[in-house]
Amino acid sequence: MQKFLTTLKDIGELIVFKHSIFALPFIFTAMIVASKQINNSAWFGWKLLILGIICAVSARNFAMAFNRYMDEDIDKLNPRTANRPSVDGRIGRGNLLVFIIANAAIFVIVAWLINDLAFWLSFPILIILGGYSLFKRFSELAHLVLGLSLGLAPIAGAVAISASIPLWSALLCLGVMFWVAGFDLLYSLQDMEFDKQKGLFSIPSIYGQKATMFISALFHVNAVLFWLLFAWAANLGLWAFIGVILSAVILFAEHKIVRKDFSKIDRAFFTLNGYLGIMFFIFIWIDL
Repeated sequence: MQKFLTTLKDIGELIVFKHSIFALPFIFTAMIVASKQINNSAWFGWKLLILGIICAVSARNFAMAFNRYMDEDIDKLNPRTANRPSVDGRIGRGNLLVFIIANAAIFVIVAWLINDLAFWLSFPILIILGGYSLFKRFSELAHLVLGLSLGLAPIAGAVAISASIPLWSALLCLGVMFWVAGFDLLYSLQDMEFDKQKGLFSIPSIYGQKATMFISALFHVNAVLFWLLFAWAANLGLWAFIGVILSAVILFAEHKIVRKDFSKIDRAFFTLNGYLGIMFFIFIWIDL
């Protein structure tokens, strides 16, 4: 029993389960908006709630585990990542591969239970989710691929409810993509020198710190603009627009913190962005 609990703890550390908070609010945002438009009620039922959570968790488990599996050779050389369970031997590559395959299968099966479109989209989604781990070895656009991986969440939410991809869900996707890419740029500043030494492709390692912070700010401006377009395209009201404006304020605070004290990147990355996603969902829910 103790060994089982230790293994669960190691898996939790490996996939950093608490970071699911970044994607889940936007999945549910799309689900309540789609449900309101189709059923005139933001509540979409327990079945889709449970299936949606399973899809979201299994997709993220797959993405994180695949990333750790592919990056073992990089992670063991980086002091910041050398103590990860996938590197120090706590979780073997064979067990990790089983975990990856199991979560991919769960994601596809649950998508099939939701509707046909969700099922057929599950395969390209898995390809995109795994693409980030490969992309950063040859292109600095990996930050945007990571952003797209989380940006697919609201499209998946809309598909689960309506079996379609409405315009507003694509706009919400683009907003999330630029939001995630923007804060990933700030987070990647920690590995700027390591990436340079190992020849890895990242915007910080290629363009430097000042350019990275400017591009990150530009990405976050784009995120706010796409979120405003989402609120407009979905015919949302005042509370939704207030939520977007408050999101812009949080992003501004994030950049201010990082510019003032580079050592507080973790605080800006985890705390503020976690609050942003939850707050965004709450204001959309209030609006509906």
